[in-house]
Amino acid sequence: MEYVEGLVAAVPTKKKEEFIKHAREAAAVFKEHGAIRLVECWGDDVPTGEITSFPMAVKCKEDETVVFSWIVWPSRETRNTGMEGVMNDPRMTSESNPMPFDGTRLIHGGFQIIVEE
Repeated sequence: MEYVEGLVAAVPTKKKEEFIKHAREAAAVFKEHGAIRLVECWGDDVPTGEITSFPMAVKCKEDETVVFSWIVWPSRETRNTGMEGVMNDPRMTSESNPMPFDGTRLIHGGFQIIVEE
């Protein structure tokens, strides 16, 4: 069964084009390591909540935009092996493809698909 890696980040709004370039380059690497599909979504209507919200979760600043992303893998096992490969791939170093955002505020996790309609 397919497996999903979900991610939420705060990206400086002025770095949108830089983020898109970074995401496209990273997508090629992820696919080479087994990912089926990558989706990057630029926040358009992401309200700040009173108790919880995407902006609160990533400590989004006024000059940042929330990005919601997911990667689809064929299985959890493929994801585990693939992520190890991605993290060791020289094209994913901070020198070759630097993240245009603060990675310490990135939220991620793996999810089993339980309903797909």
